[in-house]
This record gives sequence, structure tokens and C-alpha cells, in this order.
Amino acid sequence: MNINFDKCMSLLLEHEGGFVDHPDDPGGITNLGITKKTYDSFYGSDIDEEGMRKLTKSDVEPIYWKDYWLANKCQELPSGVDWMVMDWGVNSGPARAAKALQRAVGAFEDGSIGPKTLEAVEASNRVDIIEAMANEREVFYRSLAHFDTFGRGWLRRNDETMEQALNMS
Repeated sequence: MNINFDKCMSLLLEHEGGFVDHPDDPGGITNLGITKKTYDSFYGSDIDEEGMRKLTKSDVEPIYWKDYWLANKCQELPSGVDWMVMDWGVNSGPARAAKALQRAVGAFEDGSIGPKTLEAVEASNRVDIIEAMANEREVFYRSLAHFDTFGRGWLRRNDETMEQALNMS
């Protein structure tokens, strides 16, 4: 695992916090940012609530590494851009984050980061990419049905992620 993954994991866990089972959250039971559904899918299990409450960083880190970091080729993205893509991928799905990156750099939007997207990223300004993704993320959040319930936290997270990404770039 690379240095930026470790830094991004630390930042991510600050955003995600611990065990949550909010009745209005469509993700359901979540701990350290991982839903029961994601955990079960990754490990081929049927974890119960008690097991979800006991999750540790070492339980969830392989999920973040494979399903978010590697899935969106964050290891090949510039510092800061990797964090924007990872955090949005965790919060709203890897394909949505990949498409936002592709729009920010003018690449074909297919939700899969490949060689052409990476070339477009390389040819683009990191700050411009980060700011474009943050702006799009805010518009996306404001369009969601649960914005009244969770919007303030989502916007704070987006602002913090953008600031952190700019500092990393």
C-alpha cells in the first residue's frame, strides 16, 4: 500500500467515524464508512449488528484498498486528485467519482478510469480538477432527496475534502 493510501485512509476514517444506524440513511447499518451490504459482499458473509459494531480499521482497509482505491486507479492519480476521487467514490460510489473526474478533464465518461482518462488527468491542472469535482459534488448533494437531513454534513465533508486535496496537490 502506498503512502497516499495511508494518508487518505486516515482522512477518510475522520469523515466516516464509527457505528451508525440512522433510520433515514438508505445505506443502513454502517461502521467506519462500510455498510453491512458492502462488508457482506466483500467477505461473502452475513455479518450481524454486533459484528458490525466491532469492525476495526484492519477489517475495512482491504475493502477500501480494492473496491475504492484500486478500482478507481487512485494509485496512478496525482496527489490530491487521488483523495478527491477516493472520498467521493466511498461516499457516492466509485463509478460516480470516476465520471466526475472524467468530466473534469474532458475524457469520455464511462465510469471506468483507464489510460485515456489518465492521459487527460496528466494534461490537466490538479487544482482545476479538484475544484471542478468539488463543485459538481455540491450540486449532486443538493439534488438528493435526503439533503434536508444530511446535507449540512455532506457539504462540510465536501469542503474539507477539497481543502485537504488542495493541500496535498
